[in-house]
Amino acid sequence: MKSVLVVDDEKDIVQLIRYNLEREGFKVESASDGIEALKKAAEVKPDLILLDIMLPGKDGYEVMKSLNQSEKTANVPVIFLTAKSAEFDEVLGLELGADDYIVKPISPRKLISRIRAVLRRYEGVKSEEGKNLDFGPVIIDRESYMVKIGGEQVFFPRKEFEILYYLASHEGKVISRETLLSRVWGADVYVGDRTVDVHIRKIREKLGSHAEMIETIKGVGYKFKIE
Repeated sequence: MKSVLVVDDEKDIVQLIRYNLEREGFKVESASDGIEALKKAAEVKPDLILLDIMLPGKDGYEVMKSLNQSEKTANVPVIFLTAKSAEFDEVLGLELGADDYIVKPISPRKLISRIRAVLRRYEGVKSEEGKNLDFGPVIIDRESYMVKIGGEQVFFPRKEFEILYYLASHEGKVISRETLLSRVWGADVYVGDRTVDVHIRKIREKLGSHAEMIETIKGVGYKFKIE
């Protein structure tokens, strides 16, 4: 049974989501503010988090950042729930690593469809046969979602790891932004090129002196190359 943590301070929305998810066979936990959400996420380790943006304590963006910084929760898929339809909010949420977003008012049928799509995509990525990649000073461990740089273990949130692993596993080949978007977020989620560029910048920062392993191919995408 898949578990979903619903984070929203509106009780009627939580009840609506709980009713529909439990009817579909999901186990549902809930939290009404950002601080409680982080505590529950670490304790319950849900298969997916539905995260409202406007929350007391910590807003959804702050919660997302904290989830990414913890090894216990960084690999949990997140769908944002938002009352705002402005592109800025959607872009920011996806740049922070969210898998999808749903604008309120919520359609239960649409919500369940999007949850199942994210879980299928996540399970598909996890089940794919992959090997650990060793590039000398940079070692990428597929199973543990960990990267060693110069012998030191460096933590990468799931989206950053998946981008790095995909580029590295196709070493020497130019990968378009469109391919990375489809691969990491899925073809059914609208994500702009800027989101990929933001994640690449974060990856390069963590690679440090080895940042040039990821080469920008102007107007096309990126290529991973051995130094």
